[in-house]
Amino acid sequence: MEVNEILKEASKKIYENVKDLPGTENAAGDFGRGAGGDISRNIDIIAEKTVLEFLKEVNFECVVLGEECGRVELSKNPKGFVIMDAIDGSANSVRGVPFFCSSLAFAPENRLSSITDGVITNLTNGDMYWASKNKGAFLGDCKIQVNNKEPIYKIVGINTSGAKPELMRKLLPIFEKQNHTRHFGANALEMAMFARGWMDIFIDLRNKIRIQDIAAGYLIVKEAGGLLLDENFNSLDADLSYDTRVSFIAVANQKILAEVFSDIE
Repeated sequence: MEVNEILKEASKKIYENVKDLPGTENAAGDFGRGAGGDISRNIDIIAEKTVLEFLKEVNFECVVLGEECGRVELSKNPKGFVIMDAIDGSANSVRGVPFFCSSLAFAPENRLSSITDGVITNLTNGDMYWASKNKGAFLGDCKIQVNNKEPIYKIVGINTSGAKPELMRKLLPIFEKQNHTRHFGANALEMAMFARGWMDIFIDLRNKIRIQDIAAGYLIVKEAGGLLLDENFNSLDADLSYDTRVSFIAVANQKILAEVFSDIE
């Protein structure tokens, strides 16, 4: 199987195994803090176990970098890294809020920029976003791209959850403009929505995001024609370490970037 097909199949299996859990007592539980630092819930554990078992079943030689399980070496001669956030939006899934997803990516090297394949599946309805390097981004069988037309309403996705007061003050002009700001609670799925043209820019400047959260979205956004920048407006890149935290801006074009950040110091 091609890498892309392996990630897709693993993602489908997550959907089948967790689709009846959200909002139930079985979704919750406290399994301690995972490798990413958050409390692991039962739905997280089931989703990760699903992926690990499937990768072993197909004998995919890789190192898994999981949000909960940490580093799992499935081969002494790995072809690369599977970067896994099996449930992005765990809080939503536990409460039954219908906005959460799985995010799986593959990188042959220890760099975000080396990612060759990514799959994000909306776990509330099974919609699958995917991309392979230099082959475009897709929702199912339909090619997607960022919105490069003048928007009727400018939709600004912005994650400020747990942001420090000084960052909120810095970002205040964005909220004061005639922008329609949104945040739904699952960065990977929001990056996929941006990639299909439903937002014009998606911003997270908290310097809190782990690579597992954005790995698949990174490739999908770029293959959909979007720009992915760091807080200094340089091309985003990072290593795959668990200690790495990033800020990022996913934007359709430089014009939108200039408009949104024109009053930011």
